Amino acid sequence: MGEKPMPVEYLKETPSQTAGPYVHIGTLPAHAGLPVRQNETLNAIEAPGERIVVEGIVLDGSGAPVKDAMIELYQADSKGQVGEHTLWGRAAAMFETGELRFDTVRPGALAWRGGKMQAPHLTLLIFARGINIHLHTRMYFPEDEAAHQVDPALNRIEQVQRRKTLIAEKKKDGHYRFVIRLQGDQETVFFDM
Repeated sequence: MGEKPMPVEYLKETPSQTAGPYVHIGTLPAHAGLPVRQNETLNAIEAPGERIVVEGIVLDGSGAPVKDAMIELYQADSKGQVGEHTLWGRAAAMFETGELRFDTVRPGALAWRGGKMQAPHLTLLIFARGINIHLHTRMYFPEDEAAHQVDPALNRIEQVQRRKTLIAEKKKDGHYRFVIRLQGDQETVFFDM
């Protein structure tokens, strides 16, 4: 008599984990107070182009700063090139205020699938305690309004009034402020990409 084959047992998927209170130690050791010398800002330090500063904050549903948020930034260079020219950075919110800052170059417009042009923008990933999988959003520049009208990603947002949540505020030449709201009436648009 042949034996019955044993059923194949599959491991169950484990739940996602939040970033937790120690995310800065592993990803931004100098920010966590460890004696490590590293560039935690951008590889844009020597990149050609118009220098800009982006300051911002991540707010929870009640409007309070998320003081343990960490943001990764990905962007095209000033000519709209990506790949080996892609600029990247990581910034942590200041534990006291929740404010964060990037020093970079203003990106150029770059091509989307099928050759359509995207307005200059920064791609941002948000990590924080309580967020199981990072959130993906973009920051556009207010002076590029004509390019916003034809940007394929912005035009995928059906609720037209919500597109403004992706437009930074220009404080002065070369300085922008971007507020990311995780919930509420003015919740920032997040992409599933």
